[in-house]
Amino acid sequence: MSKFAAKFLRGTPTETPFSMKAKKILFVSQEMLPYTDATQMAYINRNLPQAIQTEGCEIRIFMPRWGVINERRNQLHEVIRLSGMNIIINDTDHPLVIKVASVPQSRMQVYFIDNDDFFKGRGMLCNDEGVEYPDNLERAVFFARGVIETVNKLFWVPDIIVCQGWAASLAPVLMKTAYRGEPAFLSSKVVFQLDAVRPKLPPSADFEACLAHRGVDFDEIRSRGVDLTQADAPMRLALSYSDAVVQAVSGAMPDLVAEAEKAKKPVLRVKDIKKLRETYIAFFDKLL
Repeated sequence: MSKFAAKFLRGTPTETPFSMKAKKILFVSQEMLPYTDATQMAYINRNLPQAIQTEGCEIRIFMPRWGVINERRNQLHEVIRLSGMNIIINDTDHPLVIKVASVPQSRMQVYFIDNDDFFKGRGMLCNDEGVEYPDNLERAVFFARGVIETVNKLFWVPDIIVCQGWAASLAPVLMKTAYRGEPAFLSSKVVFQLDAVRPKLPPSADFEACLAHRGVDFDEIRSRGVDLTQADAPMRLALSYSDAVVQAVSGAMPDLVAEAEKAKKPVLRVKDIKKLRETYIAFFDKLL
C-alpha cells in the first residue's frame, strides 16, 4: 500500500459526531483499482469504500467484468447461487454471470457483472483503436439490471447508492422507475458521481426498447426533457433521477453540474483528494 493510500485510509477525526455507523452503502462503479487503469476515479473507487467501511458502514461494490480484467491474476471466481438468470434486452436473452474477488490488503469484496456478449475480450467505453462500442447502451442496461437483480437476491437494503460513470448511468433510472417498489430501492438515496469520461457516440435508435422492463413509463421519462438521441442522454437521465450529484474529478462536466444545481439537487464538488474521507462522510450525513 502506498504512503498516500495509507494516509487516505487513516484520515483525520471527523469534526462533527459521525451519524452513519451501521449504514449500508452500495457502490456501482465502472472502474476501480487494481482491476482497471490507474485513473483518479479508479483510485477514489478503490479507497473511498474502504475508508467509509472503517467508520462502521457496511458496503457492497459492483463493477462490470471488463475484458481488460485478468481473472486469474485477480482471483475472480463465479458465485453460482447468484448466477443463472437471463436478462432480456430488446428481445434478446443475455445470461447473467456473477463473479467475486477480494480486494488486496482490505476486507472488501467486489461483485463483477459478467456476460460474454458484452464484456469478454472488450474494453470499457472504446476498443483498442479508440472507437466507442456501438452497443454501449445495451451494455449499460445489462450492467444496471445485473446489479439490481443481484442486490435483490442478496436481500440487502442500502441506505445510499453511489453510481459512477456512463456504465452505471442507467442504474438510477431503473431504480427509480422499474424497480422503485422493491424494498432495496424504496427509500435509498441515489448519488450520481461524475467523472471526466463522456461518451461521444449517440445511443442506438432503439433506446426505449433497450430500457423497456417491468412496465417502465416512457411518458414519464420523456417528461424529464432529455433528448434521447444525444450521446450523453443516459448521463442526463441519471442526473434527473438521482437525489444528489458528485463532481468527483475537478472541473468535470460543468454543464451537468450546473443542471443539477438548477434542479436544486445537492452537489458535492471534490476539491481536495486528500480529504475525500471527511468530504464524502459529511455529504452522506446531510443526505440522510
